[in-house]
Amino acid sequence: MDGSASGGPGAGDSAPRFATLTLDRRRFLVLMGSAAAYSILRPHAALAQRIAGDVPLQSWSLPETLPANGIDAARALVGAAILAPSYWNAQPWRFEVEGAELRLTLDAARTLPGCDPDLRFAHLSLGAALENLLIAARAWGQQPSVQYLPWGPAARANSPWIAATVRWKSGEQHRDRLLFSALGERRTNPRVYDGRAITMQSRAQLSAQVPEELRVHWLEDKRDITRIAALTAEATLARANDRRAQTERYAYVRMNASEARHRGDGVTPDNLGLGGPLNGFAARALDPRSRFHHWGVESLARDVHDAVRSSGALALLTAPKRQDSSAIVAGQAYERVALTAATLGIAQQPLSAPVESPKHRDTLARAFGAAGEEPLLLVRLGHAHAPEQTPRRGVALVSTWRAS
Repeated sequence: MDGSASGGPGAGDSAPRFATLTLDRRRFLVLMGSAAAYSILRPHAALAQRIAGDVPLQSWSLPETLPANGIDAARALVGAAILAPSYWNAQPWRFEVEGAELRLTLDAARTLPGCDPDLRFAHLSLGAALENLLIAARAWGQQPSVQYLPWGPAARANSPWIAATVRWKSGEQHRDRLLFSALGERRTNPRVYDGRAITMQSRAQLSAQVPEELRVHWLEDKRDITRIAALTAEATLARANDRRAQTERYAYVRMNASEARHRGDGVTPDNLGLGGPLNGFAARALDPRSRFHHWGVESLARDVHDAVRSSGALALLTAPKRQDSSAIVAGQAYERVALTAATLGIAQQPLSAPVESPKHRDTLARAFGAAGEEPLLLVRLGHAHAPEQTPRRGVALVSTWRAS
């Protein structure tokens, strides 16, 4: 999940520092000439933006009370669910609604098998959406119940792949109101943070969101954070040089916020943390077909390194062993951590690169003192001003309604 993955807004007192690329005059002229050449050689990107149709977007504002009409109530619950973050903001979810029952399923067309072959991050995304739905239901005075369904070979042979079935009925209490208030405020924040530490009290509140079947490990020492920054940059560079996987990722790169709203998904240069006036060119250079791909991925790796190094703390979510259900539960836990961070004025960003690669994943676990455990998600935390909201495809595009 990066982009989007999708984190809490910061409340730093000082302006955030952005990673920038230092250029001498010669290099600047070369890059600007390269950017001009790229725009001539790759006109299809702009053309694709012009011919693509606009999609309806989900509002980031939710009603204070659950609508009385059953169909409108289900729409509101789905609307809350799809505000969740997802890997590269691919939004790999669908919802089948039948009366007061909802099935959360995987949209296989929106997975990235070259980057996420075991669907680890797709499951995390579904878990985050599920948690959003449950938080909204409880805040609206409902009693939701969840049945987690198997993800074994038999389940995967059928379509759709069902992650969970949720039912709800009216209850007497309104719970999770604080987290509900953060559903529209949560942001994934890729910016350089101001370096301030996370207080012990805040860390305890964040850790309390992680269930007993999972574990959360923390690093706060600046030397340890710097080592993880180097590891994350190395992993970012390695994965970007995997042509098949990078082609999948690039399909979800949007050149600007307007294109992201036009498509209703994906990540922009700002979402990727690319700093400086050449961030649009750097994002285009992430295309593995580009002559400037090597420069683009090196620029991204440097910016990732600077961003991680600026963190006030790093948290690693792990499970005793790898299971599909663990990733779904971890997605729920991460979303509660992200929403809690939003209520505390803490910025956060999930980092997938060092978890994607088995080589870097093992090194990451050892660095956190979690050797033998299965890393599920690395999260950086700190303080910075919040970025803009990222778009979500509307309820009508992700849901199917069945007569009960």
